[in-house]
Amino acid sequence: MSDRLVLLGSKGGPALRPGGPWPSSSLLEIAGRAIVVDCGLGVTRGLVDAGIDLKALDLIFITHLHSDHVLELGPLMHTAWTAGLATPVAVFGPPGTGHYWRRFCQAMEFDIEIRIADEGRPDIRELVSVEEFGEGQVVQQNGLKVTALRVDHPPVTDCFALRFEHGSKSVVFSADTVFFPPLVDVAAGADILVHEAMLERGIDRLVARTGNGARLKEHLLASHSFAGDAGRIASDAGVKRLVLNHLIPADDPEINEPDWIAAVRKTWAGDLTIARDGLVVELA
Repeated sequence: MSDRLVLLGSKGGPALRPGGPWPSSSLLEIAGRAIVVDCGLGVTRGLVDAGIDLKALDLIFITHLHSDHVLELGPLMHTAWTAGLATPVAVFGPPGTGHYWRRFCQAMEFDIEIRIADEGRPDIRELVSVEEFGEGQVVQQNGLKVTALRVDHPPVTDCFALRFEHGSKSVVFSADTVFFPPLVDVAAGADILVHEAMLERGIDRLVARTGNGARLKEHLLASHSFAGDAGRIASDAGVKRLVLNHLIPADDPEINEPDWIAAVRKTWAGDLTIARDGLVVELA
């Protein structure tokens, strides 16, 4: 398995539009592990399309509990289970992740019970373990180290950037956050920084389409980073590559990749990737 990052879902927010991208999810293949970061709608299809055997899932991270990051966690686990999953899966998420999982299993209790009895499957509730985390070290096993930083994404208080390290390789996910200078220390020297990005000139058209008006615009401005902000973090942290992801807006026909590039080049001169669904970024 070559080390790589696959951007399974590249848009910010839960809404879907015809022909548009899917919400947040990523696959990080490092240290011989297939690690899923966030489980927005479409993550299961994205993993299959990326060539991942769902029966081999073993490590999943959720940055926060907004629906565009966690909606398909339960369905992913259940689909993997029906595909033959029979080995443990560890899910790491913020406080509340265990509650989500228990309630999902309750909602699916009829199907789970009947498949155990009728098809001889192991109990999915015993296969999946959930560990809730805060700031600091989350995982250290077999050379893989994962650390978390609480970022600023109001009104969500438990939202965490994640740094994955193995050997000399490191990848950092900003999660959803307004411009947050403490992220510089966590991202310092990373091979890849995956940072959310918003384009100012697309916000008014986005809120007009969505229908929430001033309240939605207020949330976006208070809780998310402009592309130039992501570039400032990447520059100050000295990362090797910046990947703009969780794009807002991601499905505006008047906004294209050159617009994102122009916005971030004011603050970032290094290697750059603008996310799109299914895009593979090799981790050298």
